[in-house]
Amino acid sequence: MSEPAGSVAVLIPVKAFRDAKGRLAEALTPAERAELARSMATSVVRAAAPLPVWVVCDDDDVAAWAAEVGASVLWKPGRGLNGAVEEGVADLAGRGVATVIVAHADLPHAERLAHLAGTEGVTLVPDRHEDGTNVAVVPAAAGFVFAYGPGSFHHHAAEADRLGLPVRVVREPRLAWDVDRPDDLNAPDWDACPS
Repeated sequence: MSEPAGSVAVLIPVKAFRDAKGRLAEALTPAERAELARSMATSVVRAAAPLPVWVVCDDDDVAAWAAEVGASVLWKPGRGLNGAVEEGVADLAGRGVATVIVAHADLPHAERLAHLAGTEGVTLVPDRHEDGTNVAVVPAAAGFVFAYGPGSFHHHAAEADRLGLPVRVVREPRLAWDVDRPDDLNAPDWDACPS
């Protein structure tokens, strides 16, 4: 059963562009890393259409960029990734949002996100290594505890189980491709890949 669009929102945690993607330092200059981070985040915002987008951040430049791309801002200084996302989801629940799609900002090939909502429980999109969680769809009021970092995909599946929520795993190559290391910059030929 699908939900009305107004009850679903996308939450994108975005780190300061100047501090992003430090593990790419051997391949890109600081300015190139900042531009890449901004470009990838913009792609994720576009992939969220037609849903409303909220950017959770603690950086003035990111907040200004969010306004430029039509996203709203949830200001969460000093919370860290997990705390910022948890508070962001709770804030959206308080605004009447029923389902939150949490999508990371480093998914340069994301094309669409809205189709991930509309099922009961939790939907998880793992990275291509089956380790991280690139997208998580959660009921906003469930009190879901996020555990980003190594093994987050398995932690998030266990959290859904703890809450008694069914888990749906969606494996989509474009959403599974995040950029953390230099070899991640060499994406496959998407036209040749099955969707």
